Amino acid sequence: MVERRLAELRNELNGEMELSLGCDFHMTAENITEAAANPLRYSINAKGYLLIEFSNTSIPPQMSDALFLLQSAGYTLIITHPERYPVLLGHPEMLADWIRAGCLVQVTASSLYGRFGKVAEAFSNELLDRNWIHFLATDAHNIEWRPPHLKKGYEYVTNRVGEETARRLCLTNPQAAVEGALWPAQPEPVGLMDRVPLKFSPKKFAASPKKKKTAPIQGDEVSESAPISFWKRLFVR
Repeated sequence: MVERRLAELRNELNGEMELSLGCDFHMTAENITEAAANPLRYSINAKGYLLIEFSNTSIPPQMSDALFLLQSAGYTLIITHPERYPVLLGHPEMLADWIRAGCLVQVTASSLYGRFGKVAEAFSNELLDRNWIHFLATDAHNIEWRPPHLKKGYEYVTNRVGEETARRLCLTNPQAAVEGALWPAQPEPVGLMDRVPLKFSPKKFAASPKKKKTAPIQGDEVSESAPISFWKRLFVR
């Protein structure tokens, strides 16, 4: 049914726009088991690159094992909007570990200029400055209240770190994912292999300079927002 509807949409567009089939794969135990049993099935165009998202409330320690399982099945994993997970904001070393293990990172463009709050803005800009971002996306949900605007994000990246990076995040890397091509060469991720902690301060992006001084957020300074008992029940078999 999905493939038939995709064919209909492609026919209606008449070549004016190219569409690819994929999903933001929710990392539940059932989904992970299904994806591992059906290699590449849920990846972009079934060619290997898989967008993944976590629960907004908790990320269990077993998640690293789940990521390895999917990688072993042939998926190249793309972690979507890490700047919006409270757990990763409080424990950014988790994200660093996953990047070192071969995961890629996709940030929502509007996070860079504050649409999802100052903490997400500070975190995503720290990732950008360190070359820890591989894709910039709209995360569009609706043409009115959450439209697919990418131009502003492209211009923001160009102004902050240069157009070469903007083209890589918006064009070169996405093309590789859509085509299932070999991953292109990337700039050195600053501080990743040396395990330099991420430091990001929402105060740098605050509109008013009169607000109380905010210390840089590191590691455990932001706590997880929910217990992991639910996830333990899902992952422990």
